[in-house]
Amino acid sequence: MRPEIKPELAALPQLASPAAAWRRRLLLPLAFTGGLASLGIEFAAARLLAPFFGQSLFIWGTLIGLILIYLTIGYYAGGRLADRRPDSRLLFQLTAAAALLTAAIPIASRPILSLAQSGFAQVSVGLVLGSLISVIVLFAAPVILLGMVSPFVIRLRIRELETAGNAAGAVYALSTLGSILGTFVPVFWLIPTYGTRPTIFILAFLLGVISAAGLYEPGRRRLYLLIPVLIVIMALLSGGAIRAATYGTRVFETESAYNYIQVVKSGTETQLLLDEGSAVHSIYDPTSLYTHGYWDDVLLAPYFGSGRVPGRIALVGLAGGTVARQFTAIDGPIPIDGVELDPKIVDVGRRYFQMTEPNLHVTVADGRYWMATQAGRYDVILVDAYRQPYIPFYLTTREFFESAKAHLQPDGVLAINVGRTPTDNRLVDALSGTLNAVFPKVFTIETNLRFTNTVIYATSGPATVDQFLARAQAETNPKLQPIITDALATGNIRRVPADGIVFTDDLAPVERLIDDIILSYIRSSR
Repeated sequence: MRPEIKPELAALPQLASPAAAWRRRLLLPLAFTGGLASLGIEFAAARLLAPFFGQSLFIWGTLIGLILIYLTIGYYAGGRLADRRPDSRLLFQLTAAAALLTAAIPIASRPILSLAQSGFAQVSVGLVLGSLISVIVLFAAPVILLGMVSPFVIRLRIRELETAGNAAGAVYALSTLGSILGTFVPVFWLIPTYGTRPTIFILAFLLGVISAAGLYEPGRRRLYLLIPVLIVIMALLSGGAIRAATYGTRVFETESAYNYIQVVKSGTETQLLLDEGSAVHSIYDPTSLYTHGYWDDVLLAPYFGSGRVPGRIALVGLAGGTVARQFTAIDGPIPIDGVELDPKIVDVGRRYFQMTEPNLHVTVADGRYWMATQAGRYDVILVDAYRQPYIPFYLTTREFFESAKAHLQPDGVLAINVGRTPTDNRLVDALSGTLNAVFPKVFTIETNLRFTNTVIYATSGPATVDQFLARAQAETNPKLQPIITDALATGNIRRVPADGIVFTDDLAPVERLIDDIILSYIRSSR
């Protein structure tokens, strides 16, 4: 008499062949690898977008939201498909397809992202729309396939309903463990060491190897072994620049834990560009000391303070050391503390921007943490820590400015570089208002020659505009004369009163304000 089979178990897969048993042993490793790949792809996606669209909060929001949508679709589709066809070979075929599609991302990203960046540049919501379409095209298929893994594995591992919870728990535990490693390993090792595109290929290769192993079956043609080989070939053929220079000649490019870094030669100037390259972060010109940009205006900060050569300077956001080089060339070997978050930018500054002044002491650290723990006393502190076009919000708040004030001499000056458009000063007004909550005197000088920036100066000393003008006009150092002439002619030097806006650590909507400024500028330019 045949044993009775419970109806609810009748549809469960009957794994009997050696190949099926082998695939069953690989199900949990596959769940682990799928979790690793899905999170690793998410972080790599952000780095792929950065050279074209930046790393703003809204780009991250678009990316994370879409990745979660893809995973949701994958979870649902995977569960449905597993119920209809509970076949482990089918699952490994799906993950093999995910591996190949993942390996295609670095190759397809260059033309797709370049097209999205240029095609939507004139649209008022181009930043969001361009990144949205790019992410849909590049990441939808592989991430959806990876989302199918967990429900499929759970379905295949359930043999008895009494142990369904244990089967599901093991899958989710290993998948989550893979996701944890997919967060830490790419961020702290793979991307900083090898770069974004090699990281994606490594994830694709791991997924391809386990997929090929799962497709092993004696007596069948072994074309599945070509999957990891094909991924390696794709990696070897994917060389070339991360992003073409938008102007000039690209001299160097690299990726760091924080930025996509590009050095461009334009005429006699060497320029430092970060991420999408919408702004110049440092300039070195062996034929001229002057940049005709905000870097020049920073050298006028002492006129709002003591009026003499500063005794000690701090630069928060050193970049390629343009200001340090200018201060040293004009005023001599003043002790300068330069703080830069990205160690690779420091290396680039020394290699391409002649950042070799012996009086410059470089510290690799976050500017706010350094200010709170290592800063000394200074006559001038410059804050220029843009991740263009955004300023880290915690460097724009009353609490940070109070910390900086504590490290200034009684007549010292805090200077901040702020971006603007020719007609929109809202960010300047917001930071000036916040500074007025900390300092009794706040002034601005506009840069209108090559760039549209404003330098804000804040001091506790007895400064006035008339005093600034008298000191500037009485300056006898000939190296400062061109800077003074430009500032007096086009700088619109003025004292800025409080306007009621005060950013705090709890509320500093810098990114929203900057995005609104950008959108307003694009609309007015159409």
